[in-house]
Amino acid sequence: MSTIRIAIDGPSGAGKSTLARSIAEKLGYLYVDTGAIYRTLGYHIYAKGLNPKDGTAVSAELPGLRVEMSHGRDGLQRMLLNGQDVTERIRLPEVSMYASAVSAHPSVRTYLLEMQRALARTHNVIMDGRDIGTVVLPDAEVKVFLTASPETRAHRRMLELEDRGTPEPYEKVLADIQKRDWDDSHRAVAPLRQAEDAVVLDTTALNFRESEEALLRIIRERTAKS
Repeated sequence: MSTIRIAIDGPSGAGKSTLARSIAEKLGYLYVDTGAIYRTLGYHIYAKGLNPKDGTAVSAELPGLRVEMSHGRDGLQRMLLNGQDVTERIRLPEVSMYASAVSAHPSVRTYLLEMQRALARTHNVIMDGRDIGTVVLPDAEVKVFLTASPETRAHRRMLELEDRGTPEPYEKVLADIQKRDWDDSHRAVAPLRQAEDAVVLDTTALNFRESEEALLRIIRERTAKS
């Protein structure tokens, strides 16, 4: 029996993870947060004090790493690094830039590509990231490019950081998001871009419930045609 693959791409802070997780629970699909996978590698490089832009140094770390995902009964994705749960630590603000930098290296993308595709072969998945519809799952039944204005994304991220107990000033959060956008869209390998057959969903003027309803509508329309 073939699986259904839903690819959700978009810039940092667009709400991909929150929306994808909620909809996966509603549909009974496996949620795969690929950003968390790259954050796990970024955290490792950060914890070791290495330069994330040094491709040689980053590549040298890969053979000794074991990156795994686990899903509890609550459906939440936990990230394991060499057997240690690092789910909370990879969300530190400083890890974001490390994740973006390490994800630009071809060796890292190759290292994680099969892991992501294997999950989609064995489960109905909702997978979110930067290059899911263009590189990881180019034949996905549903492709959505989820976006919002940088200012809206910065405001949402600021509230998220406050909830986690790691507040940052709005100006800094906005600057970080703008830099992340530039880095992700200008990297040489698998840059952030909209797949030609993706549906664009701009949530700038939508609240969470409205965004969720709009995304569910797209998914149901596309899966009905496949």
